[in-house]
Amino acid sequence: MNFETIAIRTQTDRTQHREHSTPIFPTSSFVFEDAEQMRALFADEQEGNIYSRFTNPSVREFEEKMALLEGVEDAVATATGMAAVFASFLAFLKSGDHLLASKAVFGSSYTIITQYLPKWGISFDWLPTDTEKWQELVKPNTKMLFLETPSNPGLDVIDLAFTGQFCKHNSLIFNIDNCFATPYLQQPARFGADLISHSATKWIDGQGRVLGGVVAGSKAMIAEVKKLCRSTGLSLSPFNAWVLSKSLETLAVRMDRHCENALLLAQFLEKNEQVERVIYPFLDSHPMYTIARQQMKKGGGIVAFEIKGGLEQGRRFLNSVKLCSLSANLGDTRSIVTHPASTTHAKLTEQARQDVGITNSLVRVSVGLEHIDDIINDIDNALKTSAL
Repeated sequence: MNFETIAIRTQTDRTQHREHSTPIFPTSSFVFEDAEQMRALFADEQEGNIYSRFTNPSVREFEEKMALLEGVEDAVATATGMAAVFASFLAFLKSGDHLLASKAVFGSSYTIITQYLPKWGISFDWLPTDTEKWQELVKPNTKMLFLETPSNPGLDVIDLAFTGQFCKHNSLIFNIDNCFATPYLQQPARFGADLISHSATKWIDGQGRVLGGVVAGSKAMIAEVKKLCRSTGLSLSPFNAWVLSKSLETLAVRMDRHCENALLLAQFLEKNEQVERVIYPFLDSHPMYTIARQQMKKGGGIVAFEIKGGLEQGRRFLNSVKLCSLSANLGDTRSIVTHPASTTHAKLTEQARQDVGITNSLVRVSVGLEHIDDIINDIDNALKTSAL
């Protein structure tokens, strides 16, 4: 079946009530037919529900759907996107291991890598932009490579085909945060990715309602992540899972419009005299445009740009938008503008932000589903007002 059909038709088995739309299973625990079934389930000799921290029908539907959409064997859902990233690290890394990571990652991922992994004896090195220099950083204890593409918020694009080959050659776990692309635009497993994480809070929900995360991969690898989540309580609630599974039914049509609007906004901003630079993977001005076109179906729903007047004009711009929301979230039906240097990446040092292109004048736009003329008019008016 095609992507859209999988997203709509993958559901839990119907109950005796013959419902057309999957119900929610808001229960903390489950009952057993007899003592032997109870024993067998706890011994993992049978598959079935025991306790909703372990498994739940609503959560399992979401997991199975995400695995199918990513083209992998299995998935495990988590309470948040950062719980998914954290679980993808801690299920496989131990004291003495070494991690290679792209420096252009979400602020909280950066914090985990720089402040928490070293506490547990896990060292790391940042990957340079020049992929030819990656091999120099591989050590005998290097276990995993982690990256985002496109990255948050600078929309760096990394060659997944090269990365997959590099990880295979060096026997590394290839771990990718695929949040910005979603499985509709990009399927990293096709390029050799072992672990694929998402903040389902973003495009997968698509309406700014619930938190959630997921890690997808092979059955063997996801079994290890499940063990960690089961014991540490990173589980997703049945209600949030039900919302997210329903949201996946419209992911394709939503992303089509997000991408269409984002490209039109990026093209408008390239011609705006108040804008210094525009970053969007499907603009031919993007340095990795060719690679982006090879590994992504469309360019995504995020546009980043720098205002000529720097920090002060950027602040005036944010204070001048009327239609777009000021929020640290993204992936919503409503367009959102964010100043990463003072919000999502504020905990990074000034030098760390500069190293990944997060300048004080950088603005991130999560382009929504409003009419594109209204989005452009709002941003255009705010840019004109901020220049006065």
